[in-house]
Amino acid sequence: METYKILEIKQSVFENNDRQADLLREKLKKDGVFLLNLMSSPGSGKTTTVLRTIEALKDKMKVGVLEADIDSDVDAHKVAQTGAKVIQLHTGGMCHLDADMTRQGLEGLGTENLDFVILENVGNLVCPAEFDTGSSKNAMILSVPEGDDKPLKYPLMFSIVDVVLVNKIDVAEHFDFDLEVLKERVKKLNPNIKVIPMSAKTGDGISEWIHWLRSEVNSWKEN
Repeated sequence: METYKILEIKQSVFENNDRQADLLREKLKKDGVFLLNLMSSPGSGKTTTVLRTIEALKDKMKVGVLEADIDSDVDAHKVAQTGAKVIQLHTGGMCHLDADMTRQGLEGLGTENLDFVILENVGNLVCPAEFDTGSSKNAMILSVPEGDDKPLKYPLMFSIVDVVLVNKIDVAEHFDFDLEVLKERVKKLNPNIKVIPMSAKTGDGISEWIHWLRSEVNSWKEN
């Protein structure tokens, strides 16, 4: 009988990426640069949240942004208008960034004199959750119109992030959305997760988000 070898390609890809992510994390730690991996579905308000974050932090720390997208530079143009350092990353059809892509983006951005970098990942809740980017912390945005059942549909994403920003909370009354139910579902997947209701449009809840973020950045730099 003919014999053959079975190679688990997906496993080897992830293992290699994890090694690259650890190396990148070590370098960022050495350089004193905090990297936040921000993920969400398209249309959740990710870029608006990034703009709000820059506005709140620009006088307190030097912020850079990696804008990842399959194509276009619309978001990078918006961020550039804030005065923050930004680079647009085109993934060429890929639905996520991995550690090596992130490394290339950081090198293109230039992290000299930066304290904090936001990686605005490609918009979807599947692929980005599977790849460690080398970030210091992972965050995601869930907008109210998406529904409170998303943790049931995309459990991996909710299990790997440190904080969930529940955006568009100002329109919750118009949707079948229960914040307490969402929290219960999320906590079952990730007991240590932080859930912050907010509205990037009105600014409600942004102060709590910024407080959490500054605390994480300071704690990361001290340890």
